[in-house]
Amino acid sequence: MSQTKSLAQVAHTPPAGRTAARLTRRQKAAIIVQFLLNEGADVPLSDLPDVLQASLTTQMGAMRYVDRTTLMSVVAEFATELESMGLTFPHGVASAISALDGRISPQTAARLRKEAGVRQFGDPWEQVQRTDIDTLVPIILAESAEVAAVVLSRLDVSFAAKLLSRLPGDKARRITFAISRTGQVTPEAVDRIGLALAAQLDDRPPIAFDDGPVQRIGAILNSSSSAMRDEVLSGLEESDGDFANQVRRAIFTFQHIPDRVARTDVPKVIRDLEQSALVTALAAAKSAGLDNVVEFLLTNMSRRMADILREEMEDRGTVKQGPGEEAMTEVVNAVRRLEAAGSLILITADDEDEIGA
Repeated sequence: MSQTKSLAQVAHTPPAGRTAARLTRRQKAAIIVQFLLNEGADVPLSDLPDVLQASLTTQMGAMRYVDRTTLMSVVAEFATELESMGLTFPHGVASAISALDGRISPQTAARLRKEAGVRQFGDPWEQVQRTDIDTLVPIILAESAEVAAVVLSRLDVSFAAKLLSRLPGDKARRITFAISRTGQVTPEAVDRIGLALAAQLDDRPPIAFDDGPVQRIGAILNSSSSAMRDEVLSGLEESDGDFANQVRRAIFTFQHIPDRVARTDVPKVIRDLEQSALVTALAAAKSAGLDNVVEFLLTNMSRRMADILREEMEDRGTVKQGPGEEAMTEVVNAVRRLEAAGSLILITADDEDEIGA
């Protein structure tokens, strides 16, 4: 605000003569920039093309002294141009695509970037940093250790550590050794590597689904009846055993609760459910021979709540298969909602191995 006020004060001071007329536009630009810098303004010159940045820097280095009359004349002219300006557009296709981000389809944006040969962002490393690790791993494996060392050095430390942990041991060792030799890498080389990575990421065809096929089928079977789930898995087993095994690992059903949910998380699950649905699920599970799941849930909640549920289960009696499976699915969905919100973490086979060790 103070910089704008100073500029306005100078601009509205009547100049002694039309001294700005004898200056070139490059000289006037240098005067304006120097004036703003003297006033403490943050001038984002890095947004300018490299050629203009170099030209402006050279011009500022060639100038020595400007009297107050000339300064007032140049600032007044500059202020007049600003006041007469009605609308500005992004500079270049890259800036236009960024300005329209979220308003045009990703497919159109990718095609325009490819046709124009421009980067998506001013800094390509922002795009690399936002890319998921699963996408980056094969790209890093295909690069030399020296290039990979630059990539890891340029990324955030925590993100780089996660990426390094996903690489084979021999490759990870070569990359970490190569990092020790990145002391003389120039900013231009880092920018070229970033642009090359961003180009590879832009070259990938758009994907319609966020999750992989294993996760999608697993999610569908989670909400299916046990008979349908068994039938589908049997069919997958016959056509593709490896894929069927991956789907089995992705499935989380009511019977998996004791193995996948931590004891301390049971109260969270209970709070997220209607008591009537929980009673129906427990009664149906007991009738289906899933006594281990029922006892796991009851013994990891308050004794008072467990006693109430046991009484209501006895009063409820036998539950039909359809409503029983729906109620058990509600319990599973409650666990999934808590997992998606980050309120609990499902135990994996790897976690069990570490606990056992």
